[in-house]
Amino acid sequence: MIRLFKHYIPHSVILLGLIDLVLLMISGDFAWRLRADQLGMPSESFETRLQPLFAFAMVMQMAMIAVGVYGADALRSVRFASARLLVAVSLGVIALALFNSLFTSQIFWRSTLFYAMLGAIAMLVMNRLIVGGILGTSAFRRRVLVLGAGHRAQRLRELGERAESGFVIVGYVGMIEATPVVEEAIPRTAIHNLKRHVENLGVSEVVLALEERRNALPLKDLLRIKTAGVHVNDFSSFMERETGRVDLDTVNPSWFIFSDGFSSGRAFSSAAKRVFDVIVSLLLLTMTAPVIALFAILVKLDSKGPAFFRQRRVGLYGQNFDVIKLRSMRLDAEVNGAQFATKNDPRVTRIGNFIRKVRIDELPQTWSVLKGEMSFVGPRPERPEFVSDLEDKLSYYAERHMVKPGITGWAQVNYPYGASLEDSRNKLEYDLYYVKNYTPFLDILIILQTLRVVLWHEGAR
Repeated sequence: MIRLFKHYIPHSVILLGLIDLVLLMISGDFAWRLRADQLGMPSESFETRLQPLFAFAMVMQMAMIAVGVYGADALRSVRFASARLLVAVSLGVIALALFNSLFTSQIFWRSTLFYAMLGAIAMLVMNRLIVGGILGTSAFRRRVLVLGAGHRAQRLRELGERAESGFVIVGYVGMIEATPVVEEAIPRTAIHNLKRHVENLGVSEVVLALEERRNALPLKDLLRIKTAGVHVNDFSSFMERETGRVDLDTVNPSWFIFSDGFSSGRAFSSAAKRVFDVIVSLLLLTMTAPVIALFAILVKLDSKGPAFFRQRRVGLYGQNFDVIKLRSMRLDAEVNGAQFATKNDPRVTRIGNFIRKVRIDELPQTWSVLKGEMSFVGPRPERPEFVSDLEDKLSYYAERHMVKPGITGWAQVNYPYGASLEDSRNKLEYDLYYVKNYTPFLDILIILQTLRVVLWHEGAR
């Protein structure tokens, strides 16, 4: 994996994305030449068109990220990827055509965009068939040796067997005399020289997956392996990198203290985040005011009660604030006390069901963003009644309040909506990853991927 602005991205995704970028520029150039020949226009040099071609390719690639073209499902299935590519390229072309119309620009002709769209879809699908298939083979995955043969080693094996996995486990070494969970593990006593064993297997990374480190940590072996140029990683850090979440089953306070993250550079990130929040919230409130007003009227007509409702939520550093949303439930929805929403919740009104699916009920929260109580990206703010209970039951739950809550977040784009303690635990693992590693780059990535959640109603309830 490559760490880009504190966020890990698989090598295969980076390579596939770079090839896509080149192919998009080629398709854009081909479309321009074809249209120019049809009109009898003189041919210009490629350098003069480089800037608009790059802009075309970047818009297309952002649309591809937004609809999930580089997600695990798309990397596994060419059919799935082709469907998402069709949506992404269509959205990109519509956005560029709208830009041309609004700013009366002549950079992106509609006819040229049409030809570019056809060429881009053909080239990108071909890229998935050829390059995507090659990148998915074990020859292009990192070779990992696991030191350990217990339950942690078994979890690594299950992770490595996933089709989207970027690594392949080439062996397991049982470090203690105990019945192994992974039966094919080789006992440490059967290996004369662990460093040479690593070299013979062509290992690029060693992962320490010991159930108990006391009297079992092979310091001399690890030192020799490390100085030989092989990367050595502990189980928790490896899981964080490969899954984009903090593994609550294995982390402890010392891991948070000594691992990378929570750096001083986040002061700049916070300032940039606030500037972005203010500018975009002002624009969004201006643009969506008619939509909010229309659905406020529909909510009033659909059921008794006010169009908007205020609800107490827990924000930055555990401070409470009021969030404003369009009402999507009946007025007596919580007559028996606070409770999580459920699938096909009978308390949801007819209009409420629609505005929840398309996230229109969230639009008034932009006011909280403008006031500085929330951000566009961050952990979802929970109600005080739920927070006090979850802090008692889930370790490190309070740490998610070290950043501002958000309308969307890393947990929302990676985990479906859930209302159980186990769901809260899984979402917390993603929230902690965000709190630990957030940068403007990760925020942009989350905002783009939120479009996928809205388009396909992922997580809506």
